[in-house]
Amino acid sequence: MRVGIIAALPGELKPLVRNWERYRSGVKGLSVWRTTREEDELIAVCGGMGANAALRAFTAAEFLGALDLVLSVGWAGALAPEMKTGDCYIPSEVIDAQTGERFLLTEGKRKLRLVTTPRVADTEEKRRLSESYGAALVDMEAATVARLAQIRGVPFCCFKAVSDAPDAKLPDLNGVIDTQGQMQMLPFLAYVAVRPGFWGSLLELGKNSSVAARAIAENVNRFLMEKDVERTNQTGAV
Repeated sequence: MRVGIIAALPGELKPLVRNWERYRSGVKGLSVWRTTREEDELIAVCGGMGANAALRAFTAAEFLGALDLVLSVGWAGALAPEMKTGDCYIPSEVIDAQTGERFLLTEGKRKLRLVTTPRVADTEEKRRLSESYGAALVDMEAATVARLAQIRGVPFCCFKAVSDAPDAKLPDLNGVIDTQGQMQMLPFLAYVAVRPGFWGSLLELGKNSSVAARAIAENVNRFLMEKDVERTNQTGAV
């Protein structure tokens, strides 16, 4: 079985791909790792934030061969207070806020919705998304990955770990994300350097993100031992 693991940023995958083989993609901002486990080939790719970057990452994973299973993994913002920072969750439904498409991952009673948006959501946007969609989590890539998997008829599962709480006071990152979905670090650092009010929340974000990445690795590795998509898509929090 060939499994494609699609993320946005290297930090989301770092604990998972430790000791994997690193490929040179030749494309700025596109990172590819590969390993084998028994009869399985695992391909992890991060291509940046947003729909276009997710498409590039998916395409890069397919370049190594047709995929039999696709996982969308990475950080997400919490829209509901019960979603704890550092914890990993498996959404039962992924909603594209731009198109209105809904990708139902289970027919069970559990409803853990993730909404995918084209921009990093601030506290006000998080509140609106929660009210509009009844969603508990927000990201920027999962709906694109779900759509691509659906088009190809490939099983899909989503693992998202919370990096920021609903009320996290973070700087507006949208202005420092380039057209390739990459963070422009120099403009970002220049922006926050003169705004000490954000320093504490950014340190908290970094800590939460590290814990969340480890939770993603732990739960994805457990899933890859079983590869029971139907059961996994009915478990909710893990």
